[in-house]
Amino acid sequence: SQPKPLYHWVGYQEQVYAHFKNDGSGPEQQIAALEASLQEARAQDAVPPPGFHAHLGMLYAEVGKADQVRQQFETEKTLFPESAPYMDFLLRNAER
Repeated sequence: SQPKPLYHWVGYQEQVYAHFKNDGSGPEQQIAALEASLQEARAQDAVPPPGFHAHLGMLYAEVGKADQVRQQFETEKTLFPESAPYMDFLLRNAER
């Protein structure tokens, strides 16, 4: 039997690639795909990989949802404390 993976990667890498490739899918479609992946991870009691919530927060920033931006960046900081300096930097810039 295989050990349980440390993180739930399903959908994340594809969405990051699509975002930087600029394949025509907008931030709304990418947000929907990442939110679906997050729901799947929660259903399996799995943790999303490092950067997942940060990327989702950046997508929310693109569509102007400041409350969601803050929530995602704070979640990233909570799950991965080593990201705190960068998340704080992004939060300061998002407030401007």
